[in-house]
Amino acid sequence: MDRKNEKDLSIVVSLYNEAESLPELIGWIQKVMEREGYDYELILVDDGSRDGSWDTILELAKSDTNIHGISFRRNYGKSAALYCGFEAASGRVVVTMDADLQDSPEEIPAMYAMIVGQGYDIVSGWKQHRKDNKLTKNLPSKLYNATARLITGLKLHDMNCGLKAYRNEVVKNIEVYGEMHRYIPYLAKNAGFDKITEKPVHHQKRKYGKSKFGINRFINGFLDLLSLWFLSTFGKKPMHFFGLTGTLTFMAGGIIAVWLIASKLVLQSQGLKFRPVTDQPLFYLAIAALIIGVQLFLSGFIAEMISRSSADRNRYNIRERF
Repeated sequence: MDRKNEKDLSIVVSLYNEAESLPELIGWIQKVMEREGYDYELILVDDGSRDGSWDTILELAKSDTNIHGISFRRNYGKSAALYCGFEAASGRVVVTMDADLQDSPEEIPAMYAMIVGQGYDIVSGWKQHRKDNKLTKNLPSKLYNATARLITGLKLHDMNCGLKAYRNEVVKNIEVYGEMHRYIPYLAKNAGFDKITEKPVHHQKRKYGKSKFGINRFINGFLDLLSLWFLSTFGKKPMHFFGLTGTLTFMAGGIIAVWLIASKLVLQSQGLKFRPVTDQPLFYLAIAALIIGVQLFLSGFIAEMISRSSADRNRYNIRERF
């Protein structure tokens, strides 16, 4: 749907099987928006629900022209839902929140003011007092966020909080894919939007249904974080990693092999007892290092060729020009 960029606020809600909570959530959002007098749009992205969520959205949209919907034919995941929601958003400020009633729309005005009034690019919610199970959610979340802070350099206590506010320019200049919705602040930072802060938000217990995320999300999240760090650091210069690592590995293997051969020749020339080079396990480790070094170097070379052929190799986010 093509709409002019004339809204104060776009609220993007990704959902999967949340038919029970939708009427209450939308009513709550409407109440807050009317009280604050915002010109807004509510974009509901149904990620392939099978419980009638889309029918509920269609019914609610009949009485409110601010409601817009996107329905996936199957479940693609939260990143895909946010990508399509961001693409459709036309508001000056874009707010994301979950549909399970654990995020409070009452937090939106303060977050909006921090973007518009204080000039932040992103305001990330911080669920200081979580209402989840401490063993399965709280403790893994603390470990996960500590690791994320270490790798990304962003001092956010709750990187994966669904309640966030963005300047419109931010969501139009990042690409959310795979499972990278957990790291949108880091994606934004890498795109040059570094005015990022957090705001403590109220967190509520789930009222309907059950969580769609298990403990495996923390393992996948850690692997995604490493991938994102590697791509952001070496994505446009893969030879700097593979070439350097390969060269050092090759040199280490070469030095060890030369040392073993030289030692054998010196002992042999002096008539001393020596051990054949091929009888020494260290020699085979040296050969392995030489082979691995060559493979790493060639991998970097091939990756560099691919990077140079990429269509977006010269894509840069320009702040302004005159």
